[in-house]
Amino acid sequence: MRIIAFSMLRRFADIHPPAQPALLRWHRTIKILAPAAMSDIQEAFPKAKVLNGDRVRFEIAGGQYRLIAAFDFEKQIAFAKFLGTHEQYDSVDVFTVSQF
Repeated sequence: MRIIAFSMLRRFADIHPPAQPALLRWHRTIKILAPAAMSDIQEAFPKAKVLNGDRVRFEIAGGQYRLIAAFDFEKQIAFAKFLGTHEQYDSVDVFTVSQF
């Protein structure tokens, strides 16, 4: 699976070093997993929350940060839509946010 806006994830990890291991693990897992459906994501990330038909919220670094990604399973693309602190996450609309 191709991940759009991964450079943004790296920049975020540079600013928030505690997030780096979890973001790298997320990236590696999504890329290798190549999910075909939300059920594949839920199986690989049991704490992830499916928000709608294409968006998922992931807890990063024990929930200290939140990542929202949208998935196009047919094209095998994951789009990073939001990455921020838990506090920042609480102030966005998870269904429409498109930070990147």
